[in-house]
Amino acid sequence: MKVLLDTHAFIWALIEEERLSPKVRKLMSSSELWWSVVSLWEAIQKAQLGKLSLPLPAGPFLTDQLRSNHVQLLPVSLSHVLRVEELPLHHRDPFDRLLIAQSIEEGWPIVTADPWFARYPVEVIW
Repeated sequence: MKVLLDTHAFIWALIEEERLSPKVRKLMSSSELWWSVVSLWEAIQKAQLGKLSLPLPAGPFLTDQLRSNHVQLLPVSLSHVLRVEELPLHHRDPFDRLLIAQSIEEGWPIVTADPWFARYPVEVIW
């Protein structure tokens, strides 16, 4: 099964695995994992602002972790961006709104602890 990891789900898997639910820990070892380029961008921004403690530069560290953990990177497509416009404004975070749009467009569940995602027509796994 293909699943899209929210930004924090992949970061926690790397540095704070105990924060993941038991269900998610099991899923991480048995599914085809995808992380969005949007999440990579968000993580780099947070690291630059000092809001996320990662080895710097964060970009090479994260891309190396994607490779070594067999997580594939999902690019942003035109259909993903256009879907954002159709979403109600339950969630105001632009990164999360694009992740929701990607989950809808790809038809993949999303792994997230964020309760706001459930307000959209996506399958949330946590």
